[in-house]
Amino acid sequence: MSRQMINPPHTQELYDRLHFSQATRVGDLIWASGQVGVDRLTQAVGEGMEAQARLAFDNVKSVLEAAGASMADIVELMTFHTDLRGDIQEFIKVKDEFIPERFPSWTGIGVSQLARPEFLIEIRVVAVAGSGTD
Repeated sequence: MSRQMINPPHTQELYDRLHFSQATRVGDLIWASGQVGVDRLTQAVGEGMEAQARLAFDNVKSVLEAAGASMADIVELMTFHTDLRGDIQEFIKVKDEFIPERFPSWTGIGVSQLARPEFLIEIRVVAVAGSGTD
């Protein structure tokens, strides 16, 4: 099996500057890099947890689609929160909009900081392409 680097066109600058792929696919397995609450077109950061979670999940969805998968194919969800206890209900509300059934394994981790001070959430996933259609 070969390893495929997944970098949607709008993420090429990140790949060139920071030297990482948005996802790596080997066979049907896809490991997506952490996605944050920033609008990929305008680079604007969402205001508050709900807005940032929505943008981060939109970014996850975009990366998975570029890798040939969907949100239904997520088998593991790992989230990093700067205020895990205070923002968790807002996060769960948005998570359940993007993943409304067949919930994946999930690990939520509280952290003291993310890549930029205004980031509240980072989401990374592991997916198995085609597994969400069983």
